[in-house]
This record gives sequence, structure tokens and C-alpha cells, in this order.
Amino acid sequence: MPHGKRAGEPCAHLTPNLACDLFGSPERPAVCGSLQPSAEMCGASREHALFWLDRLEQLTRPQP
Repeated sequence: MPHGKRAGEPCAHLTPNLACDLFGSPERPAVCGSLQPSAEMCGASREHALFWLDRLEQLTRPQP
């Protein structure tokens, strides 16, 4: 996604079964490979993980 994506917007490379279509590919953005999931991040549900990722995006969003 050359121009980035908004928080909460699914990645354009997410497959219908929620897998990364670029996993293992040299085209995969470095930021995706640098994200190291943890039990704290993933929690016990998909909703918990999405909340965590949304918060991470908010905290790292460039300020205008």
C-alpha cells in the first residue's frame, strides 16, 4: 500500500481467510516483518488483537 492505510482499514494484501498474501515475498513491507506478535498483543480473541493494532496505529501515526 504505497500511500499507507487508515487505522481500521484492512490491508489490501489480506486474503479472504485473513492471511497475508505477501508473506514470504520480497515485496512484503519491512514494517509487516518487524511486527513481533505477543500473547499480550494477540489476547484471547481476534477483537482483542484488532483493538491492540488499532491503538498501535494511533500511537505511531504521523502528526500533521
